[in-house]
Amino acid sequence: MKERTEKSYVFDVVRCRYSEMYVEMGLGEIGHLLSCQRDGTFCQGYDPRLKLTRTQTIMQGASHCDFRYDFLTDEEREAGRG
Repeated sequence: MKERTEKSYVFDVVRCRYSEMYVEMGLGEIGHLLSCQRDGTFCQGYDPRLKLTRTQTIMQGASHCDFRYDFLTDEEREAGRG
């Protein structure tokens, strides 16, 4: 964990069992489409003010996945920040 406040939660994931599973199944090249792609939309299902930012994933060859969740105000969301 890198940061935890009332409005943000930032952490890195250094091992991905999903990635390992897709590689074992021979689907490593499309694993990011099957799992990573849905993460941002999934969290918005809990609350549309919740925004995920991630710049890299293990499934796409990075050393870690960098997750940043921000809880936006309605005003920030409406202004296009989310």
